[in-house]
Amino acid sequence: MNILILGIGNILFQDEGIGAHFIHYLDEKYEFKSSENTVSIVDGGTLAQRLIPEIIKYEKVFIIDCIDANNSKPGDVYFFDFLNSPDEIDWQGSAHEVEMLQTLNMIKMNGDLPSTNVLGVIPKRVADDTTFELSEEIIKAVLTMEHTIINAIKDLHIEVEIKKDDITIEEISKISFKRDIIHGPRI
Repeated sequence: MNILILGIGNILFQDEGIGAHFIHYLDEKYEFKSSENTVSIVDGGTLAQRLIPEIIKYEKVFIIDCIDANNSKPGDVYFFDFLNSPDEIDWQGSAHEVEMLQTLNMIKMNGDLPSTNVLGVIPKRVADDTTFELSEEIIKAVLTMEHTIINAIKDLHIEVEIKKDDITIEEISKISFKRDIIHGPRI
C-alpha cells in the first residue's frame, strides 16, 4: 500500500502553518519501515488543487491541517474519515481550508479519491502577523496529533522507529521553510 502523509498550511501565518510544520517534525523524528508498504511525507503548503496529481498516486492519505469546528477551542484535535466528516466540522479555520475541501471533493467527483483521513487541529492565531511562531495551544496539541498519526500508521502494519527523540515542534517551525517540499517514499 502506498501511504501519503500530507501537511497543509501557510507557515508564514502562525498556527496556519501547523500542517506543514508537523510533517517536517514527523520526518525529522521518525523512520517508517515496512516490507510491503511505502510512506511518503509531503509538505503541500497551500497548493490545494495543484496537489491532485500527487494525492491520486496513493491508496491511503492522511491530511494534516488546521480546521474549524462548532463548539471547539484552540488546540482541540480531530481525526476523521474525510467521507464521514463530523457535522461540527465547517472547514473555516484558516485561509486555505475551503480550497483543500474543494480539492478533495473534486478528486471524489472524478472517482479517484483514495481512502482519506484528516488530522485537524483548531488554530488560535491565523494571519495576525507574519511569523513562524506557534501558539501554546498548538504546541500542546502536537502531542495528541503525534500519538494519533503514529497509531494510525502502526495500524497499517508500518514499523515506527524514533530516530531523533529530542526534536520539538518549536525548533521545526523555525526551519520548515528551508526543507524540501516533497520527501517520498520513506520506505
